[in-house]
Amino acid sequence: MDLAVQLSYFAAAVLFIIGLKAMSSPVTARRGVMWAGVGMVIATVATLFHPSVEGVSNVVLIFIAIVIGGGFAWYTAIKVKMTEMPQMVAVYNGLGGGSAGAIAAVSLLQGARAADDTGVATQMGSDVAVLALLGGVIGSVAFSGSMIAWAKLDERFKKSTLVENHQWWNVGLAVLTLLLAVWVYHTGSGFPILLFFIAALALGIFITVPIGGADMPVVISLFNALTGLAVGFKGYVLGNLALIIAGTVVGAAGMLLTFLMAKAMNRSLVNILFSGFGAAPAAAQSDEEGEMREVGPEDGAYMMAYADRVIIVPGYGLAVAQAQHKLWEMVELLHKHDVDVKFAIHPVAGRMPGHMNVLLAEAGVPYDMIFDMDEINEEFEGTDVVLIIGANDVVNPAAREDESSPIYGMPILNVDYAENVLVVKRGRGAGFSGVENKLFLRDNTRMVFGDAQKVVGEMVQTVKGM
Repeated sequence: MDLAVQLSYFAAAVLFIIGLKAMSSPVTARRGVMWAGVGMVIATVATLFHPSVEGVSNVVLIFIAIVIGGGFAWYTAIKVKMTEMPQMVAVYNGLGGGSAGAIAAVSLLQGARAADDTGVATQMGSDVAVLALLGGVIGSVAFSGSMIAWAKLDERFKKSTLVENHQWWNVGLAVLTLLLAVWVYHTGSGFPILLFFIAALALGIFITVPIGGADMPVVISLFNALTGLAVGFKGYVLGNLALIIAGTVVGAAGMLLTFLMAKAMNRSLVNILFSGFGAAPAAAQSDEEGEMREVGPEDGAYMMAYADRVIIVPGYGLAVAQAQHKLWEMVELLHKHDVDVKFAIHPVAGRMPGHMNVLLAEAGVPYDMIFDMDEINEEFEGTDVVLIIGANDVVNPAAREDESSPIYGMPILNVDYAENVLVVKRGRGAGFSGVENKLFLRDNTRMVFGDAQKVVGEMVQTVKGM
């Protein structure tokens, strides 16, 4: 039976890897999710036959947990709005980390109970004890940090600091957590284990609080990687092959994505975590002269209908307005006017990795019309009209031109090189990071103020009437 369980875990791990590979492309992403889901079902069923599951009572508890967790996941997945998807991802990341932390706590308490005063390492083995402690701190940080990320994204928590000299508190909590881990390693008492997890949870909170909303896509990706790493460590502690492989793959993929996104912002991961940029609205950085020039939706529709080439840049405002379906309707009408239309996606557009790709896929936009920044940046110079809906920092020329700007050096979409730029925006304020956008004052830029759903709807009606 044990061999069958291990083979089932191995099969599940293979399906996880195949699913993750398929998720790397929008064309096969749905299939990848299904493969990974099948792998999870196999791993869950195999767990019921694991030698450690003894007695009917444990099986009943497992089924209760499956019903509660599965029911919650199904309900939230059905009800979640596209604008709330980043919050849901942050919560699920956190729950994964919290699960790994809980497993670590149980393992350490069992080791402490068996070891008396000789230390958990004596009972568990040095390697298992170290990995249990590492998994405990990483999982706890991922859990509490993800909860803060959720609260910030949901605008329930807006503080950028909890105490004075906040970063020194981070250092102090990190040192305290390390010392408590050493204490746990050498003792058989449950009290230091409790203190250890309290310190680790506090560390996750203090690390995440100063991080601004503009950096949240990177932070969410990082916590996803930490959760995978913690799960891998727990797999070693439990002797579970599926957890080891799945956790390692998720951790590696998450870290790769995190560093790629940090590179897309031209910032180091250390700078993102500890600089505090974006935590509070930044002061106006631009000294560029000029004023915003406003046009109506009808004027914008005429500009695009008579253009040869149009590039659309979606941002979080498109998701807020739920205007992606109207936007695709307009694109189909422009195609009838022989207009070449493409979509340009910045790596950190939206509130989570791939947010805009998911949004456009929901509206049925073909994958071959969606281009990443590196693929399309050279095309802006020959484009008649660029339509920007809800994007801000990723199209701000200050990133190229203003050394005093907080976003200076971040690669951006070169929309200002186009002949005409239309910006659909709800108001005249700065974007999510609080940095003023110099694009809005350029001579080739026209602002269309209003809710994107209404504005694009009026554009659709204008194009239909032409």
